[in-house]
Amino acid sequence: MPNVKNQQEVKNLTEKFKAMKGMILTEYHGLSVVEISELRSKLRPLNSEYAVVKNTLSAIALKEAGIDAGDNFSGPTALVIQNGDIVSPAKVITEFAKTHEKLKIKAGFMEGKFIDAKMVETLSNLPSKEVLIAKMLGSMNAPITGFVNVLAANLRGLVTVLDAIAKKQAA
Repeated sequence: MPNVKNQQEVKNLTEKFKAMKGMILTEYHGLSVVEISELRSKLRPLNSEYAVVKNTLSAIALKEAGIDAGDNFSGPTALVIQNGDIVSPAKVITEFAKTHEKLKIKAGFMEGKFIDAKMVETLSNLPSKEVLIAKMLGSMNAPITGFVNVLAANLRGLVTVLDAIAKKQAA
């Protein structure tokens, strides 16, 4: 049974796990405090939290949140807990792992299930939510814009014909 301090930590983690949209598990062993702080500062604007938590406490909190952790919590594990779009932090973590060899992506969690490290990397290659929405809106806007141009062309043609008639009658 966890002590009082750990019980509070488990309670806090359980609340975070229930509210999260996704999570990325990383192995951080060998990263310096400066490097971890740098990673946290990159994740903070994305509404993400990078937390180093004891595996046993994480497992208890996940179980209380109704999530089966499986064997994903072995060795030194740090969590990226995401409350919004999971693609953006996946991009940050993947890019950071390319420049810092000691950071390794272990697994991810989204849509109620754990995914492997390759899937997290694949996720990082997707465009962000904002870009996808912009593309969708552009696609929706294109037919309307074309329709407006067709209607405007008829009016332009009418104005051109009326102008030609006016010039002919004036001459």
